[in-house]
Amino acid sequence: MAGAPLLLSSGDPTLDRRVDWARALLAEGNAADAAALLDEVTLRAPGFLPGWFLLGEAREALGDAAGAGDAYARARTLDPQDRLGVALRLARLGREEPPEMSAAYVRTLFDQYAGRFDQALERLDYRGPELIHGALAAACAGLGRSFAFARAHDLGCGTGLVGVRLADHVGGMDGVDLSPNMIALARERGLYDRLVAGDMVEYLAALPAREADLVFAGDAFCYLGDLGPVLAESRRVLEGGGLLAFTAETHAGDGILLRDTLRYAHAEDYVRQALEAAGLALLSCDTASTRTEKGVPVPGLVVAAMREG
Repeated sequence: MAGAPLLLSSGDPTLDRRVDWARALLAEGNAADAAALLDEVTLRAPGFLPGWFLLGEAREALGDAAGAGDAYARARTLDPQDRLGVALRLARLGREEPPEMSAAYVRTLFDQYAGRFDQALERLDYRGPELIHGALAAACAGLGRSFAFARAHDLGCGTGLVGVRLADHVGGMDGVDLSPNMIALARERGLYDRLVAGDMVEYLAALPAREADLVFAGDAFCYLGDLGPVLAESRRVLEGGGLLAFTAETHAGDGILLRDTLRYAHAEDYVRQALEAAGLALLSCDTASTRTEKGVPVPGLVVAAMREG
């Protein structure tokens, strides 16, 4: 994800320009010249986080996994919050086990992305809202109940795209997202009673038990590794008969996979087992892609579950 570094300065305008030049070279596919520039930048400014991060990307593009890992490791020591997701890159290189994504990384990513988020998803043929709508409509029909909810919580609400699709079926709706910039855009829609900038599991944990009859998450669980905590808290918040609906990226193997896109994919068997462990009854788990990448559908699941008791 070249171009992700924070807007920081080394304190030397000449070195800052070289970092910008290196970023442009990387975008053009010229990793060798970018790495050469960044070697000089990091030598002259050893405390400059974007220099080390981009050097890791350049070395990775050149196939130098060991050198990339060394550069990323140096970047991580400079940024304990891990705003650039360096731990994920180290995991992708096999240097350590895949971690949970740092909240600072997800917040930084989407704060920078917020202004062009909806337009970008249009280009990716994003279908999350209609998939969740369809799963809930089918679940309600199968249960012989009306497609209507009194109180809902939108996890990882982003700008509110799924909320817009479900608004006519929900009496009151709250949302949570790690990115304050995304929350600001969601607020402009006027759909939500309350919006919170924060972690979705912590948000749920602060709610009263049996407080809602719907919890949903569109394209948000791919930023979680272990789904156990969010599923358990969702069940606690749901009243008896309340529904949970979400999309997930998936893969043909077992368990949890950190994809090259630095998003988590969850095997279908893992999702089923995690729902059972959380005490949620599975209503449907269908293969469906929410988006494309480079014109190819990303394998995914759309899931509906219920708290029975």
